Amino acid sequence: MPQVAIFMGSASDEEKMRPCAEILDTLGVDYLFTITSAHRTPERTARLVSELEHDGCQVFICAAGLAAHLAGAVAAKTTRPVLGVPLAASPLGGMDALLATVQMPPGFPVGTLALDKVGARNAAWMAAQILALQDAELAARIQAKRQGFVESVEQAAAKLEG
Repeated sequence: MPQVAIFMGSASDEEKMRPCAEILDTLGVDYLFTITSAHRTPERTARLVSELEHDGCQVFICAAGLAAHLAGAVAAKTTRPVLGVPLAASPLGGMDALLATVQMPPGFPVGTLALDKVGARNAAWMAAQILALQDAELAARIQAKRQGFVESVEQAAAKLEG
């Protein structure tokens, strides 16, 4: 049973979103990684949200470029947290997707992350932190990973200074 759903608007988004899945793997978080489109497959998107919510999915991560309506379409169908990752897919460099993802009407928020792989990674961390509110073991795994970040910076500093 996935705790997190990662939706991408098209197959071309997989490379940018793969880091999201990798982080959830390292944290031991179950997820579904799939493609669904707000425009091309709206019925599939609505069905997936309904089925996943029924099965206990707690967080939806949605990544899309261009008009980037996927996160908003999902937010319209669930009261569970929706995290949006805007993707650079046009000559506008992702600004179109960023604005489409972040500008949601009151009552239908999308927690918007950074563009592309950075946003994908932080979406995974944010989803895990949301889940960790009710899962002390996951919270401990997150804290251990953060400690690893601290240690890697300290080691790099010592090497540079040394």
